[in-house]
Amino acid sequence: MSIELPRAGYEVTVCPDGASAVAALERESFDCLLVDLDMPGKTGIQVIARAKELDPDVDAVILTGKSTLETAIAAVNLGAFQYVTKPFKWASLESVLLRVAERREMVNKVRALNRRIERIEGKTQLIGESGPMQQVRALVKRVAPTESTVLILGETGTGKELVARSIHEQSLRCERPFVAINCGALPENLIESELFGHRKGSFTGADAQRVGLFEVADGGTLFLDEIGELPKAVQAKLLRVLESGEVRRVGDNVPFTVDVRVLCATHRNLEQMASAGEFREDLWFRINTFEINLPSLRERAADIPELAKFLLKRVRVQSRPDEIPFSPEVIKTLQMHAWPGNVRELANVIEHAAILCDSGTIGIEHLPGRLGRAGITKAPHFKASTPQTLRDLEMAAIHEALERHSGNKPKAAEELGISLKTLYNKLNQASTLEQAG
Repeated sequence: MSIELPRAGYEVTVCPDGASAVAALERESFDCLLVDLDMPGKTGIQVIARAKELDPDVDAVILTGKSTLETAIAAVNLGAFQYVTKPFKWASLESVLLRVAERREMVNKVRALNRRIERIEGKTQLIGESGPMQQVRALVKRVAPTESTVLILGETGTGKELVARSIHEQSLRCERPFVAINCGALPENLIESELFGHRKGSFTGADAQRVGLFEVADGGTLFLDEIGELPKAVQAKLLRVLESGEVRRVGDNVPFTVDVRVLCATHRNLEQMASAGEFREDLWFRINTFEINLPSLRERAADIPELAKFLLKRVRVQSRPDEIPFSPEVIKTLQMHAWPGNVRELANVIEHAAILCDSGTIGIEHLPGRLGRAGITKAPHFKASTPQTLRDLEMAAIHEALERHSGNKPKAAEELGISLKTLYNKLNQASTLEQAG
């Protein structure tokens, strides 16, 4: 190895025993350790334990004889990256080292991205002093220092990823990667590879080995957004990872262990899905250890002035630093709107107003048409003086969107920030209630 590794482009330090290895680790940092288990002075497990104390990011590969395979697996469970049984071929070791390099590259990219987000937006802020938001912040503060799996529930656009980031930033894993994936944004045939990785040649198009997001998030937090969209075949594999910590790449027979905290989110009712056989009941029980329900923007209208000011400040940073106030009429209009798209829709409205307003005060004329003067006169059911249930407000927004798009349901769903399936479900529910009435 002292001959072949430098030929392959690696910088190598050779230590004759465990004590020398620990001394080298205390002098300088390394990306990867190739450690035998049985060594004079200190065992391989002792060396790995000390290495992890000095640098939790270091990857250790264990070299072991078949007689000590059980011990090697135990070492992997303690944090070693992988083990290679002796005697081994150079190609098998090279494959492991390439995977180490790929994982480190992905981890560095994720950390750089997280640092960039933090530099631009600062620490994650959950804006609002309403009762529902105070309760959300209290729950985040309580669960963040634990290792519990958290299920974040809420309508589309309520800020479920912000809550997940806040949990990560207040946890003991805050210095490690935060990796997010939308389970509904990837084709069914790619989601398994994205989460767990795959071996080269394991399926058509797998031209190179891929590191999965569980591996990238090792030591940190993985956020699975819209977990209700996860295919049932992948749900079974996810359940095994959550219960054992073992990940098996697509096309690979040998599992490896990861240390990942999983946070999940969905706008769907997983309990109903489980009853209907659309979601694994055992997985639902497993991820529902601790539940946080995010309120819709309609339920916390008192937070809208503060939210609007915060969102405007974030937009103005990119163009002009001076602060632009909102007129009282604008604030009143924003608070009376139903917000089917929640905070995401509000953010788009604020950005629209910031683009149109060159100076002075943001007025009603700077809001999109659906919120401007025409919107107020055409939508009297949004007036605070007329008592309405949340369902009434929601259906009014749906019917207005359909009217604006001449009955085009896909376009209406896109404007409202909901899926086409959700739109159909809400229309069917309203029809059923009307018939029952």
